[in-house]
Amino acid sequence: MRRFAAVCFICLLALSACRHSGPLSEAAIPTARPNRGAAGQLEAAGEVARHFLDAWQQGDFRAMHDLLTFRNRELTSFDEFLALYKRAQHIMALEALTYRPLSLTGQELILSFQYEATFQSRILGEFTDTNRLLRLTFDPQANDWRIAWSPADIFAEMDRGARLIFEEQIPSRANIYDRHGKILADQNGRVVRVLVDNRRVPNREACFRSLSQAIGRSAEYYADLFDVRSGADWIVDAGILEATPYIETSDRLKADCGADFKQQATRRYADGALLPHVIGHVGYPDADQIPGLEAIGFNAETIIGKAGVEASMNDILAGRPGGRLSLVDAAGRRLRVLAEVRSQIPESLWLTIDAGLQRAALDLVQGLYADEGLSENSDGAAVVIMDATNGEILALISLPTYDANILNPFPTIGREAASAALSALLDDERNPQLNRVSQGAYVTGSVMKGLTAVAALESGLYDEDSRYHCVGSWAYGGDVRYDWLAGGHGVMSVQTGITNSCNPFFYEAGFRLNASDPWALPSYAQLLGLGQPTGINQIPESAGNVPTPDNVERITGLPWSYSHAVNLSIGQGEVQASPLQMARLYAAIANGGYLLRPQLARERGILDQRSPVARRDVMRDTGVDPQNLAIIRRGMCDVIDSYSGTAAHQFYRSPLLDVGVCGKTGTAQVPGDGKRPHSWFIAYAPAKAPQIVIATVVENAGEGSSVAAPLTRDILEYYYFGAR
Repeated sequence: MRRFAAVCFICLLALSACRHSGPLSEAAIPTARPNRGAAGQLEAAGEVARHFLDAWQQGDFRAMHDLLTFRNRELTSFDEFLALYKRAQHIMALEALTYRPLSLTGQELILSFQYEATFQSRILGEFTDTNRLLRLTFDPQANDWRIAWSPADIFAEMDRGARLIFEEQIPSRANIYDRHGKILADQNGRVVRVLVDNRRVPNREACFRSLSQAIGRSAEYYADLFDVRSGADWIVDAGILEATPYIETSDRLKADCGADFKQQATRRYADGALLPHVIGHVGYPDADQIPGLEAIGFNAETIIGKAGVEASMNDILAGRPGGRLSLVDAAGRRLRVLAEVRSQIPESLWLTIDAGLQRAALDLVQGLYADEGLSENSDGAAVVIMDATNGEILALISLPTYDANILNPFPTIGREAASAALSALLDDERNPQLNRVSQGAYVTGSVMKGLTAVAALESGLYDEDSRYHCVGSWAYGGDVRYDWLAGGHGVMSVQTGITNSCNPFFYEAGFRLNASDPWALPSYAQLLGLGQPTGINQIPESAGNVPTPDNVERITGLPWSYSHAVNLSIGQGEVQASPLQMARLYAAIANGGYLLRPQLARERGILDQRSPVARRDVMRDTGVDPQNLAIIRRGMCDVIDSYSGTAAHQFYRSPLLDVGVCGKTGTAQVPGDGKRPHSWFIAYAPAKAPQIVIATVVENAGEGSSVAAPLTRDILEYYYFGAR
């Protein structure tokens, strides 16, 4: 037979495009006949090759199969052909491919189309396979050129029985520390992965039965996993065993499945009940999360953050997977690496939390419930300590707490114990999973008076010298409201009204503000951050509610009136706020009027290479006159220092008097027969240069001065003086 030149100029003209990325024209493919000239045969064969590769680009596997020789189609059914390409596509995480023709050479009836293909992988990025050959032959039954196909047309080594594998490199989840480097979450838990060579299962039915009993999935699941999804020559990752089931079942799995075992680290919380509302927990992704995870190289079995910092900072803690795409022979020896990308190293997090302070405060709150017998009436409590200068949260206690380890897929306490604890958690009517600090929506009671004082002074209706004679009641027409102190407090100013928590003084302030402008008091509440999220990014929160002339009718069915403003002035009625919102409000009073974003994540990094996460973020400069803030602060300091202060008796002889603590008590009435009020206390310290603010609420516990104030005192004494 006549031989063709290695590369003829007509062939190169036909293959002139550098990268063919679209479908060919619909002109008929020239029919190559044995008696045609060299140029015509090359052109026709090249067109068939390009049709085949175009179809691969477009995922049209039927069109590809139709271009095989008659004999190839008999030997490799379309279903087999499709499965081979789909499997390769899945292993590569293939998103797109392009090709570049190079040459067409060979004998008259057997030609080689040389090209290079560039694959775009979701995980590996772009890689190019060079010197690829597509063989063509003249098929008499088609009376045209056809692809003399073999698995080598996927990758050359596959013609010799090689298989394509992707070895994923999923990095181990990074640690979480407190601000001083104490470990809060790590990967020191241990489980065992069960690996089975699908080619060497001694007894498939017995194997599937043993796996089902050991791991808890059905035998049908394993039949599908081994026979359909994994392929005959694949190492099957059959599941995970915890320590006890591994000890009990490993011998049987070795006998029935020929199983191997690989140890794997799992998430562990060193003190699971200390910070579950902050750290959260990990778990398997929800169905709607899987596509996004797969797009960056993870899979449906990937453990991700499900709540708290674990969820909100998941990308930092988890890193990004990498991997290596290779061709290996039947014995598993690597023949060629096609592409490799290194995983993105996860970064550890250092929280703003002080774990020692958190533990001490939690112990004090739990001790209060044990000593006072509050548990019969009170469902829970919340304490938050925040740096008033930059918004960093030093401690966040939400009671009741729970052990976050029980929510992890592989709990370090064991699955049986975790299941029992989880059942109790879900049945607990107190809702321990609610983060009462950020999600709790409470009537605020008298801690709202600090806000009312801001509105009264800023409105110009009151100044430092304004006076009101408190006789123990306040009346407007037939509406009579009483002070908590029978007989009243006498002549009050804004400053002494706060110190004595005189209700009639603030009733009158709310009334006058409303008469001047119904929006006055609600607007100042909104200015100081109530009725809106605080902007904390790491945990969920409630926006609470500020009653306004616009929304109160929708809430109550009644139009706005002076009564709503009077209720709001002392934190009663429809107002709801979280302890975090109130802590931020009082931080603004303490720091000169700056409304800060609360922060929970302080730093991120690897080993000692850290970068800041928390930065002082002033969400709003409220613009409150510093002289007005000074009046309010003096009133708060006298709450503790003055003989008439509502919390002075709780701080009598406390070493905190030398530090200087300023605060506000609150007793918030709640609906329901016989229900005790919520007990509030909010404080900042030191008095002369405020550094921290603490907000405490104990549900249905009684007066703020009798429960929340001494609890806050004890926490502050630990903060300043340590354990006593």
